[in-house]
Amino acid sequence: MSEAEIRVSAGAGQLVLGNWSTPCMIGKGGLIPAADKREGDGATPLGRWPIIGALLRPDRAGLVPPAALPWRWLRPDDGWSDDPADPAYNRPVALPRATSHERLWRQDAAYDAIIVLGHNDAPPVPGMGSAIFFHSYNLGDDGRPRPTEGCVAIAPDAMRTILPRLSYGMIFDITP
Repeated sequence: MSEAEIRVSAGAGQLVLGNWSTPCMIGKGGLIPAADKREGDGATPLGRWPIIGALLRPDRAGLVPPAALPWRWLRPDDGWSDDPADPAYNRPVALPRATSHERLWRQDAAYDAIIVLGHNDAPPVPGMGSAIFFHSYNLGDDGRPRPTEGCVAIAPDAMRTILPRLSYGMIFDITP
């Protein structure tokens, strides 16, 4: 494995970049072949997904923007369309919006840094899954990391460590 590839071994619950690794979480629906991914199933799609950009919260401390990755500051009116009937499906959108969407500006730390993965994006196929991101996880009431809605997530401190090492086109290899 090279520095141009991040391996997500979902079964082991590990994310690895070069000689650095950290525990990770996947979707509450487990893993699913990309061809079987459906909107709202909570599953993480298996496959190789390129990193295409980042959105960062300007009001959260400790985030060093990645030098080799297109990024911009997240805004309170940022959203992501998850409505298969929306022409902007699986694309960033401005809020408020009449169609179904995910709000990206959140009170918790999950989306302080959103790394956008190239899943179902060239072009998006309605209903085949949207908003598959790499981000920080949240802790549940029991103090343990919570699974995601289909994304890959790591601890916030681990995200601050890996963020400067990310680059455009770096591959996210999600395996069982």
